[in-house]
Amino acid sequence: MVTAGCSADGNGPGRTAPASGSAAPHPSSPAASASPGESAPPAKGTVKVLRTVATGLDSPWGLAPLPDGDLLVSSRDQGTITRVDPETGTKTELGEVSGVAAAGEGGLLGIALSPDYASDHMIYAYFTSASDNRIARVLYDDKRPEGEQLGAPDTVFKGIPKGIIHNGGRIAFGPDRMLYAGTGESGERGLAQDKESLGGKILRLTPEGEPAPGNPFPDSPVYSYGHRNVQGLAWDDRQRLFASEFGQDTWDELNAIKPGGDYGWPDAEGRSGNPAYVNPVAQWHTDEASPSGVAWAKGSMWMAGLKGQRLWRIPLKGTRASAAPQAFLRGEYGRLRTVVPAGGDRLWVVTSNTDGRGEPKNGDDRILELRVS
Repeated sequence: MVTAGCSADGNGPGRTAPASGSAAPHPSSPAASASPGESAPPAKGTVKVLRTVATGLDSPWGLAPLPDGDLLVSSRDQGTITRVDPETGTKTELGEVSGVAAAGEGGLLGIALSPDYASDHMIYAYFTSASDNRIARVLYDDKRPEGEQLGAPDTVFKGIPKGIIHNGGRIAFGPDRMLYAGTGESGERGLAQDKESLGGKILRLTPEGEPAPGNPFPDSPVYSYGHRNVQGLAWDDRQRLFASEFGQDTWDELNAIKPGGDYGWPDAEGRSGNPAYVNPVAQWHTDEASPSGVAWAKGSMWMAGLKGQRLWRIPLKGTRASAAPQAFLRGEYGRLRTVVPAGGDRLWVVTSNTDGRGEPKNGDDRILELRVS
């Protein structure tokens, strides 16, 4: 793989030749299909930016709402976690996650609260170390002085391949209380099809980092494979998992995840005629998306675009798109990294203009509050 020409965020120095087996070019407007009794959301949605919640964030990546409504945000390059008061925008640095080795697309990436956060006060973090990508949990003690509120990382899972590109990084606890992690193939495309490798996968783990019960491959953390660089994880209102994924030259993807499913990379990019591969729910040309975070709200998946600099709405009926994806905020706030439900018809959206590939404006990076339908 010619890594110099391939960027997970779509802003590298050039593009390599398309992967063999790529889908024939056609617009992203998948046919509708539904489970019995499901109704589709309106074909056209709306987005209103209610306010800018916080400004002046440095290379923000992950966002985790606290039970009291405050927001935790990770800094990829600084390796820190900051608490944001969404009413005032006040930022309080909790501290630095020790062991983070930020370089290229690696650093402190996704964060998630323990499913038992009310009693254990643990924050889970996916980060790049000197040797690999790993997941650790850190104790958050808000009684300690500002900047010293994070305990030493307790590594629960390690050995995920690292690279200058394609480090994955999104983590989330599912409705089953298991920990899901999206990984990248670190620029070594063959790892995606190797079920013994942790690269180019969605992993499903217990909170202690063991392969979760019921995984499709015995004694393996691998939940799905054949991914290039998974950047977003979200569940719909029927507890079905969806994931966003960077393409190389032609198609970015939103996928409905099946246990044990093969999503085709590097043999397929976008839709494929090979029945061995799971086709995406929707696909986009890479300059329109380069997708990162996804979130479910109001009957649709909402997907942040980096190079595309827009927020995509994908209305769903079952695990299929019920209408063509719809774009919002085109170029208004630059690169969009993360989107998280804020309850009801609200979303938190995090920009990503200070990551070395954007063009920061005064106030970047920022957290926005949106109302959607």
